[in-house]
Amino acid sequence: MRFDVFTTVHEQVDTSPKVSDEVKTTTCYMCACRCGIKVHIKDGRVRYIEGNRDHPVNKGVLCGKGSAGIMTQNSPARLRKPLKRVGERGQGEFVEIEWEEALLLATQWLSEVRWRDPRKLAFFTGRDQSQALTGFWAKEFGTPNYAAHGGFCSVNMAAAGLYSIGGSFWEFGEPDWDHTRYFVMFGVAEDHASNPIKIGLGKLKGRPADHGAKFLSINPVRTGYSAIADEWLGIRPGSDGLFVLALIHELLKADKIDVDYLVRYTNASWLVIRAPGTAQDGLFARNSEGQPLAWNKQANAPVTAYQADLDPGLIGEFTLPDGRHAVPAFQLMAERYLDPRYCPDAVAEETGIPADTTRRIAAELAHAAFEQEIRLDIPWTDWLGRHHDHVIGRPVSMHAMRGISAHSNGFHTCRSIHLLQMLLGSIDCPGGFRHKPPYPKPVPPAPLPAGHALEMNPGEALGGMPLGFPTGPENLLVDPDGTARRIDKAFSWEAPLAAHGLMHMVIANAWAGDPYPIDVLFLYMANMSWNSAMNSSGTMKMLSDKDPATGQYKIPHIIYSDAYASEMVSYADLVFPDTTYLERHDCISLLDRPISDADGCADAIRQPVIQPDRDVRPFQDVLIDLGARLGLKGFTTPEGEPRYPGFYADYIVNHERRPGIGPLAGWRGADGDKIGRGEVNPNQLEMYKANGCFWRHELEPNQRYYRFANADYLRWATQMGFIDRPEPIQMQIYSEVLQKFRLAAAGYGRMQPPDAHRERIATYFDPLPFWYRPLEQEAGNEAAFPLYAITQRPMAMYHSWGSQNAWLRQIHGHNKLFVNRRTGEALGLADEDWVWIVSAHGRVKAPIKLMEGVDERTVWTWNAIGKRKGAWDLSPKAPESEQGFLLNHVISELLPPKPDGHRYSNSDPVTGQAAWYDLKVRLEKCTPAESGRTEPQFPAAKPIPGAPKRPKRLRYGAAFRGRKEKV
Repeated sequence: MRFDVFTTVHEQVDTSPKVSDEVKTTTCYMCACRCGIKVHIKDGRVRYIEGNRDHPVNKGVLCGKGSAGIMTQNSPARLRKPLKRVGERGQGEFVEIEWEEALLLATQWLSEVRWRDPRKLAFFTGRDQSQALTGFWAKEFGTPNYAAHGGFCSVNMAAAGLYSIGGSFWEFGEPDWDHTRYFVMFGVAEDHASNPIKIGLGKLKGRPADHGAKFLSINPVRTGYSAIADEWLGIRPGSDGLFVLALIHELLKADKIDVDYLVRYTNASWLVIRAPGTAQDGLFARNSEGQPLAWNKQANAPVTAYQADLDPGLIGEFTLPDGRHAVPAFQLMAERYLDPRYCPDAVAEETGIPADTTRRIAAELAHAAFEQEIRLDIPWTDWLGRHHDHVIGRPVSMHAMRGISAHSNGFHTCRSIHLLQMLLGSIDCPGGFRHKPPYPKPVPPAPLPAGHALEMNPGEALGGMPLGFPTGPENLLVDPDGTARRIDKAFSWEAPLAAHGLMHMVIANAWAGDPYPIDVLFLYMANMSWNSAMNSSGTMKMLSDKDPATGQYKIPHIIYSDAYASEMVSYADLVFPDTTYLERHDCISLLDRPISDADGCADAIRQPVIQPDRDVRPFQDVLIDLGARLGLKGFTTPEGEPRYPGFYADYIVNHERRPGIGPLAGWRGADGDKIGRGEVNPNQLEMYKANGCFWRHELEPNQRYYRFANADYLRWATQMGFIDRPEPIQMQIYSEVLQKFRLAAAGYGRMQPPDAHRERIATYFDPLPFWYRPLEQEAGNEAAFPLYAITQRPMAMYHSWGSQNAWLRQIHGHNKLFVNRRTGEALGLADEDWVWIVSAHGRVKAPIKLMEGVDERTVWTWNAIGKRKGAWDLSPKAPESEQGFLLNHVISELLPPKPDGHRYSNSDPVTGQAAWYDLKVRLEKCTPAESGRTEPQFPAAKPIPGAPKRPKRLRYGAAFRGRKEKV
């Protein structure tokens, strides 16, 4: 046949090749965002992961971490079978055992503790997203020694919000991206809420010029989100609260505050008793029914503050009928913050922010809040029955996270930010910070922490949940002599409002036997020997240390569960291999860490999208199995049989925390036609799977704003079980809870701190937010350690998980110390020089990189990139080990000793939050002989028994294209 050059050749191109056999929806676990994903499966293996466009969290957006979940699923570091230690602890010498042997051994250890003294079990979980289950298990076991990741991440932020406004940043609320005109971000690294924040910032940047919004970033480091901010303020670490109080000073001085909002929705008008030297000083004046009083200017008399159309006095001293004197909380606030010590000129040196800049920012906030006021024609009814035909918006929104929280002054810094929001009237209104259901909660919320002596008996459940929110000294978990009842000293005089516990102190306290020794340390997803520990080098020694008198380990038994061979595995006596997030059921519950948004209530599940190819079990299943074997009441039937024979999937569907309220709120009731509260639905999980593995309920327009006082919302929240009664949630400018602790320190009340702690309580439990220098900085030598040192997490990593991932490692395979260019040059340093980073606690060695976008007195690095040799099944020559480093080695878990020798934890004195970012250092240039490899170095972790040979090249996907995988 002759070829005709004029004939059109029709080439067949398959523009949509079949890449998968099936697609399953589930929820990502590559960070804490919990985005919806679609997982493409081919030949039983993960082929591709994409975002679920229907999901309320990410709306289809997926970050690099989420897409790289394929390589986490196929990581060579995956554990493959239960392990039992056979060598010395820390040497990594194990034998594989069967599950039954592992469970019998764990049951033996745990049963002995439970029937002798349940406190001798410390059960702490790390990046656990099933805390509603793990906390319930601890309660049923009978130990108060339970906590999770929040104590060394965000408890300052959470507690400050929950004790101030009934909610907080991160999972509790979000900026109103659609209406805000001025967005302020404090201390947020780019891994936090990365997809929702990227979506929100995209909305701000994509607006027309006449409806634009300013994005102000306040952070010592300009990376990630800060890099696209309209203005960046490189503030000194730990001084954010002082800067915020200077803004408040300016707003009060200019009378640019929302007085009507303060009167209606906060306790600004409540009368505070002025009676120095008495047990009532600083408490609210109340009537016989316990209701707070305000001063009625018309009647010239005190009346209940809960009154419609009250026109209260906000300034002045008033005499109560019983002769006592009282002043409104507003006056106390104004007296404090109008003081010249908070003026912009007075704080400029400490914050590093010029006074004129502070004044300009305050004016810009006022302009956005009051000159750009929003009015939406949405009718609503307040809790007093008053009908309103519109809602008013103050379009200033704020967001904060770990950069604020991880300081020893972070609780009061976070409270200061919320106070600023209240003064502007920008909470839960159009354009402002908006709560996410199930928030707001009463201030403070229930429950109280359990663990008093009368709430604990061997072999019985604890009298309540281990974590909670004290309302006064009487709720602390201390013995009559003031000794802490928890191993981490949470809810003691050393950390009274430790709502998330002090995970960073568990090992140090257990090693020291302070306040008592423990028998079993049970950890889940908590890399406590490495990047989740202050003083990592010391922690490794504590974990392997023996009592010279007995020859036994100071922590007798360590049980650890993880999906991967992290640094912590080497220090376990018994290892439960977990599944990956793509191989199990999980529950993202409203009882736990919600994924709601401001306009709707939501929860979600994970489902197994592939089957494990190893002898592993979901940790949640293992925990439920152990609960049944131990005979825990919540996990066994009255006949002694397992209550949840189908394990976690069975528990998710059939467990009820209260009648009709279970882990999932969607498709409740026998037919799945109820939400929030309803009978058990045996098909509930299948309904979730059929609907993208999530459920969302859209709030009615009249329920979406002013939820702390919105009658329709409060009734709905009561029906859903979020709150107990449809009563208003009054935000707290002045905290009576904190004042009660101060009174105890002054010698009043049944519960008083030991003398050694009185001054500390009196100082830091101020009922109004205030600023003080971070404790380590205050106690340190400024001349010897002139630089602040902090860490941030990059968007491509999340804690230590990411740097085992072959794809993500190509982005961050090692880390450097970043130094301001002018600072580095003044020290004689250049790019790629090696330095010793020296603190009062120790020294690490690392290369440096000079940059512009960092405060001149601050150095920083990426967190959790550095790895111990051989851990995570990485090559001992991996750059993460040779060129990566951790600042953790030079951070002490304890502050310098007091004159009496006592050492407090390196934590916030109110909440116990780990003060990771208080570190001060100096830099010493290395000699040429010292350069080239980071220090400290440790012996390489041994390969896990049964692990396949480590591939020389980590890759995935060639098999799908018909080619042999190369190693």
